[in-house]
Amino acid sequence: MRGGRRCGAKDNRPPRLAGPDLLVGATEAARARARLAAAGLASYETPEQAVRGFMQLVRYRANQAQLMETPPSLPADFAPDRARVGELIAAALAAGRPLLIGPEARAVVAAYGIPVVESRVARDAKEAARTAAAIGGPVALKILSPDIAHKSDLGGVVLELEGAAQVESAAATMLARIREQRPDARIEGFTLERMVNPRHARELIIGLAEDPTFGPVVLFGAGGVAVEITADRAIGLPPLNLALARALMRETRIHRLLEAHRDRPAADLDAVAMALVKLSQLAVDHAEIAELDVNPLLADPTGVIALDVRIKLRPAPRGPIARLAIRPYPSELETPFLLPDGRAARLRPIRPEDAPSISAAFARLSPESIRMRFFTTMKRMPPDLAARLTQLDYDREMALAVTGPEPPGRAEIFAVVRLSADPDNERAEFAIVVRDDLMRRGIGRRLMDRIIAYARERGLIAIFGVILAENRAMIELCRRLGFRIEAEPAQADLVRATLDLAPPAE
Repeated sequence: MRGGRRCGAKDNRPPRLAGPDLLVGATEAARARARLAAAGLASYETPEQAVRGFMQLVRYRANQAQLMETPPSLPADFAPDRARVGELIAAALAAGRPLLIGPEARAVVAAYGIPVVESRVARDAKEAARTAAAIGGPVALKILSPDIAHKSDLGGVVLELEGAAQVESAAATMLARIREQRPDARIEGFTLERMVNPRHARELIIGLAEDPTFGPVVLFGAGGVAVEITADRAIGLPPLNLALARALMRETRIHRLLEAHRDRPAADLDAVAMALVKLSQLAVDHAEIAELDVNPLLADPTGVIALDVRIKLRPAPRGPIARLAIRPYPSELETPFLLPDGRAARLRPIRPEDAPSISAAFARLSPESIRMRFFTTMKRMPPDLAARLTQLDYDREMALAVTGPEPPGRAEIFAVVRLSADPDNERAEFAIVVRDDLMRRGIGRRLMDRIIAYARERGLIAIFGVILAENRAMIELCRRLGFRIEAEPAQADLVRATLDLAPPAE
């Protein structure tokens, strides 16, 4: 019965946790905080600060996990009609029109695989009446003008019109009202669309805008006429893949309404995410697009459909790729490649989808090859390492792989050469690995020639590699390529191979 407590006696005091006390305040906890700081441990003056610090760790962990995902970037069958969009944009800019009118704007997003509602053009009220009769059923009537961006603000949209007489009357009234409010606006007629009212549809907005710091951004949120009032939106940086698009959607309140609740089935979230991915590719491909709104984009269990599209243009800025905060996949580097046995292959940049193929190629390396490349022994490639080797910032990193002809994710990988540049994009470290069954057959030399040419194209000053001193074959290859071989300071088992790329100063 230690401590004066009788066996079986009830103790109403709260249990004391093991470890140090919780110290709160400034003066009383000053000495404790100083000791924690000396030991490199975090301390907080208030519980609120501690909670915020903890949540920072939670968000960091979630972001790192998201970065390690290896989703498909684009569906294999996605083939946008870039030429058609280029023609529409060029024609509008040549005519001095900064806005694409309704049918043109819808044609742009349709060319990138986003479903749009069918529309027809009528030049006057009587033609609008005949067109409505031909469509049949309730229709939406909208003014057609290159000078009016937001039609609803001027009463330029009337919904649920039935019959030719009602359409003709509404068109005449709309025309008179807009001419009174905007006498300077050019009126080219009207567009008529069959009313689309899916039972379980949600109204969304997706779009593109230009940020002065980050360049093009992709927008997602709750749509409809009250979009400015609800202000439920999130933005992301193109190019998006499916995982990034879904993460963007989850940042909004409308995302919960897209899921199943009560008697409403869930909207097709995959179709919404794919629309965002396709829209982000539109931003990458066409620098002339300054603003784009799809509002509303209706989403229901069967998919999505764009009802209204607005696109604002500007002349393409210089350096269309440099305007993007995240460099897109450099498809221009893809080239055919012939293996020593005559098989057709491809030389292309690594993509996130290649993570499983990288792991499979690693499994075919001998323990000696693994040690030469990674300076350690590993029986298998950890998933996070596979993700890091395939999730590239193409502005500072490049990894060129010799692969089979199959799409990324299914293609066999035979060899990889990579560059990782410093923050100033002046010097870069290279690394190369060739599968054991293809060694000493010229593939390493061809890859090194290509990555050196790429480094020169990027304007790098030098490239270097750290090599095990016993790796005589790699050292000899570097010598033949003009690298300078030097001992690595304080590491007798390593050498550094450096190739100067900048032209000598005069």
